[in-house]
Amino acid sequence: MFQFKQFTIHQDQCAMKVSTDACILGAWVDVAQAENILDIGAGTGLLSLMMAQRCPAHIDAIELDLPAFEQAKSNITQSKWSERIGVFHGKVQEFSANKKYDYIVSNPPFYQNHLKSEKAQKNQAHHTETLSFEELLDSVLRLRTTSGKFAVLLPAYEANVLESLAINKGLFPQNRLTVRHRDGAKVLRVITEYGAEVGEVKSQELFIKNAQEQYTEEFITLLKEYYLIF
Repeated sequence: MFQFKQFTIHQDQCAMKVSTDACILGAWVDVAQAENILDIGAGTGLLSLMMAQRCPAHIDAIELDLPAFEQAKSNITQSKWSERIGVFHGKVQEFSANKKYDYIVSNPPFYQNHLKSEKAQKNQAHHTETLSFEELLDSVLRLRTTSGKFAVLLPAYEANVLESLAINKGLFPQNRLTVRHRDGAKVLRVITEYGAEVGEVKSQELFIKNAQEQYTEEFITLLKEYYLIF
């Protein structure tokens, strides 16, 4: 169980547990003006709940893995925002809605050529067999509004791979957050926000901890509305 300031995440049925980088994604995305949000690969429901805490949008969350879907549904039902969050079981490639989304967010499976776990549920959560980058982008293009934004969290190499594919499909990087554990460390994750307009990418860097292994002020500022320790 992971306790946040305004909600609780149970995660015993999920292969994808609550992680620092997922929390950074949920806190960083700019959803203030969003009316309809889609969370692709809901996992525990963490991202949907983080976004619901700070914006009035209606949120739909889709999850392929049945135990994870049930857990996300339970976590969301027990929250104060359950009436604004719909949870769906299935493949996003087959998902249809009677509306388009002005913000889409995803913490997708990304391992493409890595050794696999013996656990099928963990493979599905971490590897791209069930949702390739091509399929993810095609789903985003099909489900977004004309001016809708798409934010995705990936390791550095995979972020570059997806960016090349996205540009070819007419989605262009607009904002980027590079996450490192500390100054000088290798890139931990990259969050990229895409839109239809071509322009200069606004880039930021976030260090989680300083040289003394204390959380940085930037990290505290980003997560203080969520983490109990701040």
